[in-house]
Amino acid sequence: MFELKGAMVAIVTPFTDGKIDEETFRKLIRRQIENGIDGIVPCGTTGEAATMDSNEYEKVVGITVEECKGKVPVLAGAGTNNTKKVIELAKKAQNLGADAILSVAPYYNKPTQEGLYQHYKAIADNIEIGLVLYNVPGRTSVNILPQTAIRLSEIDNIVGIKEASGSLNQVSTIIEGKADNFNVISGDDFLTLPMMSIGASGIISVTANVTPDLVAEQYDAIVEKNFAKAMELHHKLFKLHEAMFYETNPIPVKTSLYLMGLIKEEFRLPLCKMSDNNKDKLKKSLKEMNIL
Repeated sequence: MFELKGAMVAIVTPFTDGKIDEETFRKLIRRQIENGIDGIVPCGTTGEAATMDSNEYEKVVGITVEECKGKVPVLAGAGTNNTKKVIELAKKAQNLGADAILSVAPYYNKPTQEGLYQHYKAIADNIEIGLVLYNVPGRTSVNILPQTAIRLSEIDNIVGIKEASGSLNQVSTIIEGKADNFNVISGDDFLTLPMMSIGASGIISVTANVTPDLVAEQYDAIVEKNFAKAMELHHKLFKLHEAMFYETNPIPVKTSLYLMGLIKEEFRLPLCKMSDNNKDKLKKSLKEMNIL
């Protein structure tokens, strides 16, 4: 069963003239693997999955599996606010060869904690690969409370949670009460070091799209208990982490990759190009990091 750990990237989806740019996407995946990233997470928020149709979803997950096979695991996003639809996506990801799925808490519906439990249990019951919960209350308006995460951790193929609540108290409570085969991973680049210091097993990173080598290096330093180096990298990356949220993710990270000459500057509505003022701020941050 998939083990949730390492420095993983929530990878962007490059577009050209409204379509998925397959050649560029393959290059981005190879760049991540070559720079030490431990896993690829396609079709998440950063990958603009909400704007993909069924065929595009299959294409993106399929390409990722092809490029990663035998190298690093694939944790495919499969989340929406319709349980039946999530199960369909999860089965597609499983059939395409993904190692596990990452499923965001249902947004807009605002389910109760019992509703969240039943939602995730239904998904787990319908797949054989690993299921990773994704808690990001700032996006979903619902918080998977520690007691619910702990309860779900008892289900065999629910293998972990991507925690982006921003609460170290919440993370600590989950880690103290979870089942042994269930891991907690950071969903915030800012919190990789503090979360791993209390028992988290890694990061699913936005910033790694830009600097995969440094994100992987920081993870390795923490695992090796070289906290001086980990802290140095934390502070080195801090302003870049901030820059990735000058506007709604993935606008800044895709704009960064465009400025680096790696993708076209293309988004799908309702996301759009970055404002000129914020783009100037972003350029300044990238130049300070010697990225541009």
